[in-house]
Formats: sequence, C-alpha cells, structure tokens
Amino acid sequence: GNIAAAERVLCVASADSAPIRRVIQDARDRSMLVDCCAGKKCKSVIVMDSDHVITSALEVAELKEALAK
Repeated sequence: GNIAAAERVLCVASADSAPIRRVIQDARDRSMLVDCCAGKKCKSVIVMDSDHVITSALEVAELKEALAK
C-alpha cells in the first residue's frame, strides 16, 4: 500500500550487503529513513534524490519491474 515517486528514485539495491546496511543506519541516524517493510524482512533499499532512504519488503526485481511501468 506504499508508493514513492518513481522519477525521484536514484537507485534500488539489495539490503544484504554491509555497505547498504551502513547506508540504512546512517539514514536512521539522520532521521531520513522511511521503513515500508510493514513488519516483514527488509529485502531491498530505495535511495531517493531527496536523500531519503526507503526500506522495502519487495525484491529488487519486483521493484525494477514496477518502476519500468
């Protein structure tokens, strides 16, 4: 049920790597993290041009498909 402006997305990355986990923690520390996992496991991270970081329970492939529409 969550949406984000597709034209403002800089990148979509898998949440598995250590550098992305540091990006998430840094965004949390700066109060720029938007958690859209709804209690599920975080599978991907969306970085916006506004410096916000959005966590998502969707796979990167699913988000890529949705952004292509």
